[in-house]
Amino acid sequence: MLHLLGIDFEDWYHPQLVAPFVSEEKKTPTMFRGVDKILDLLRKNDSKATFFLVGELLQSNPEISDKIISGGHEIGFHTMRHTRLDSTNFQPAFKQELKQFGQIVSRKVLGFRAPTFSLNQASSWAINELVDAGYKYDSSIMPAKTSMYGLSSAEKSPYRITPSSLDKDSSNGALFEFPLLVTKFLGKTIPAAGGFYLRTLPFGVIKNAVKSYEKQNIPASLYIHSWELTPEHMPKIQLPLKNRFITFHNIEKTFSKMNELLQTFEFSSFESYLPNLS
Repeated sequence: MLHLLGIDFEDWYHPQLVAPFVSEEKKTPTMFRGVDKILDLLRKNDSKATFFLVGELLQSNPEISDKIISGGHEIGFHTMRHTRLDSTNFQPAFKQELKQFGQIVSRKVLGFRAPTFSLNQASSWAINELVDAGYKYDSSIMPAKTSMYGLSSAEKSPYRITPSSLDKDSSNGALFEFPLLVTKFLGKTIPAAGGFYLRTLPFGVIKNAVKSYEKQNIPASLYIHSWELTPEHMPKIQLPLKNRFITFHNIEKTFSKMNELLQTFEFSSFESYLPNLS
C-alpha cells in the first residue's frame, strides 16, 4: 500500500524550540548542504516524497528546488520563515507569502504544511487563503493532542476540510486534509508520524502503527525534518533542558530509522495520492 512522506525542509534555527535562542546574526543557513544526502536516501529506496520548503531557504540557495524536482519529488510550502499560522496578525503576511513562494519556485504548488502543525481554530482562516491560491491539500493536523499542537477529534483518513470543520469531512471542502499518523500507546492516542516520536518511541510501535493503517486501507502520512536526517549540519547550541531533549534526543539514529521505514513500506508524495481522492 502507498504511504505518504513529507520532508519538512527547514534550517537548524527554524524549529520553535530553537528559534528563540538564536540571534539574527547567527542564523547562517547550513541545510542546503544536506539535500543531496536526503535525495540519495530516497533514491536508494526507490521512494518519492513531498519537500515542504521554508521559502527563505530557496532565496539563498535556489538550486535546492531544481535538485528536488529533478529527483521526481514534489515541492510543498512551509511558510517563508517557519512562522506559526496562529501568530498574531499573520494572515495578511501569509497571503503575500503564498504569492511570493509561487514566484520563487516558478511552478504550481499544490500542498502546504503549517510549521509546528499550527493549523487550529485560531488559524483556520488559512484554509480559504490556500484555496484562493490554488492549493489542493494541506497536511498540518495531528489527530492527537500534545502540548504544542494537535486536534484529538480529527479524522485519521484524508478528508475535506473547511474553516468551520477542521476535524470532520465537509462536503463543501475544497481542500483535502492529510492528517498525520497516530497510534495507541499505553492506552493513549499519541503521534507516531515521525520527528521526535520516530526518534523516541520503540521502533516496533511506529511500524505497527503503519501496519494498522494498512489494515484499515488508510495511507499513513509521515514527516521528518531535514535537520534530523542531516544532524551533522545542526549546531549543538545551548537550549533549556526540555527543548534540548526534544530537539536532539536520539537524533543520530534518525537516518537509519527512516532508511528502515523506507525499506519496509512504500512511500510517495502527497500529490501522487490526490487522484485516489478525487
